[in-house]
Amino acid sequence: MSKNKPRDVQVFPIATDTRILRSRSWSRLRFEIEYALAKGTTANSYLIESEKTAIIDPPGETFTQIYLEALQQRFHLEDLDYVILGHVNPNRAATLKALLKIAPQITFVCSNPGARNLRAALENQDLQILVMRGEETLDLGNGHNLEFIPTPNPRYADQLCTYDPQTEILYTDKLFGAHVCGDQVFDEGWEVYNEDRRYYFDCLMAPHARQVETALEKLADFPVRMYATGHGPLVRYGLIDLTKAYREWSQQQTSADLTVALIYASAYGNTATLAQAIARGITKAGVAVESINCEFTEPEEIRAAVEKAGGFIIGSPTLGGHAPTPVQTALGIVLSTATNNKLAGAFGSFGWSGEAVDLIESKLKDAGYRFGFDTIRVKFKPDDATLQLCEEAGTDFAQVLKKARKVRSPSQPATNVEQAVGRIVGSLCVLTAKEGDRSSAMLASWVSQASFSPPGLTIAVAKDRAVETLTHTGNKFVLNILKEGNHLGLMKHFLKPFGPGQDRFADVAAEEAESGSPILTDALAYLECSVQNRMESGDHWLVYATVESGKLLDTDGVTAVHHRKSATHY
Repeated sequence: MSKNKPRDVQVFPIATDTRILRSRSWSRLRFEIEYALAKGTTANSYLIESEKTAIIDPPGETFTQIYLEALQQRFHLEDLDYVILGHVNPNRAATLKALLKIAPQITFVCSNPGARNLRAALENQDLQILVMRGEETLDLGNGHNLEFIPTPNPRYADQLCTYDPQTEILYTDKLFGAHVCGDQVFDEGWEVYNEDRRYYFDCLMAPHARQVETALEKLADFPVRMYATGHGPLVRYGLIDLTKAYREWSQQQTSADLTVALIYASAYGNTATLAQAIARGITKAGVAVESINCEFTEPEEIRAAVEKAGGFIIGSPTLGGHAPTPVQTALGIVLSTATNNKLAGAFGSFGWSGEAVDLIESKLKDAGYRFGFDTIRVKFKPDDATLQLCEEAGTDFAQVLKKARKVRSPSQPATNVEQAVGRIVGSLCVLTAKEGDRSSAMLASWVSQASFSPPGLTIAVAKDRAVETLTHTGNKFVLNILKEGNHLGLMKHFLKPFGPGQDRFADVAAEEAESGSPILTDALAYLECSVQNRMESGDHWLVYATVESGKLLDTDGVTAVHHRKSATHY
């Protein structure tokens, strides 16, 4: 895949009277955590041409021009009857306005919250809108009698899935997608997308696992042969397996006994993006998140989530120098519900001033709450480095909660098996990685050579490590092999706790490898590696990487090895 390819629209027939228009971006589309694998994405739109015609999910403004050109080459927009929206966000406004200009006869089809969002996004109260609450159908003729299934969650309170009984296609909007771009329309050889689909779920769906389970129950009633997703390849060959995986992944979250209530509102999407990155950091550390958009959540639901949670985090935009009313209401509920031994956090985005974040922080401090990370204040839209900081802050928050639980539960002495496993010796290394503005590192001793041709190795990376995000398929890293005798300084440096976003390389001698990843010049040797595959292994990812280059820096040195007392201790 070339990241320099121009954006385009791929048009392909997928069923009777039905075509897909895949607006393709071969490079990363925008600064949001779910795009962090940087494999590009597709914004999938669908055209059903029967006695009546409908477009499902036009793309955002970065594709407006090329999308409309592709559409007009194949279809007279003056004949368009309906535009069906799985969800509404401001990013789609430019495309929808352009469509309305050419085809003012359009009737929009969406959920009730979607109708409110649509009128606000288009700054037009006189739109023709059909609101679908779940019982209504829309007959396009020739058996295309569309059914609608509301599947709301805190991030997308207006989400609506559409089912066509004629083709047995379920248009799933955000569900079952993946951010990966290519020529393949369907998911032949679907296992190659497993990592991308899991990462997408972890970023977008895991904080809303309870709502995902509810959506899966609703969708189970429909005989489906294909998921027409909002992003990535269509799900046909791996449909049963992906549905099962969504159930299992959601169950892992909803059955967790340690949760964080993540309460926020978002004016322009920036605070929601911060919330998503924080949630990703929490869930990767093995703690569940109950994500709550307080604009769409009843007070009793907020109260119940806070009572159940081990900690809570509140996020807010600043509008006119104040926190929005739903945030102020939610803050009042938290202060009257949460005992002050619960861990707290605060974050927010703003344009000119950040009074809302200051208000939340001061109220929580005055009430005696302990903070799990330093309050996060972000001006305008977050960038990659900011999202990394948020993710690491979420992980820190989760680890503080887990440590507190361990203190309350006295540790048991290591078993014979754990003592025996602990005697497996590994070379002591430091894995370093950098991509764009994001960089990280970790001390590693679970490293093994895995292949001769090509030369390759495996390395176990804990799920809650900050560097884990930089060890996906296609990423590059440097494995620095430490030298007996001078390894203690580097070992001590990389074992110490780093604050969210803190530079791991500020006080060590390093130079850049070809990939940009740091080489530790005091190491015995280094290997530049490229990740080929990953396998989920309990609380770790087992990463297989091939060696692209390397160098022995000290011909007389000896490899430092790591001796442990138990399998449960580093």
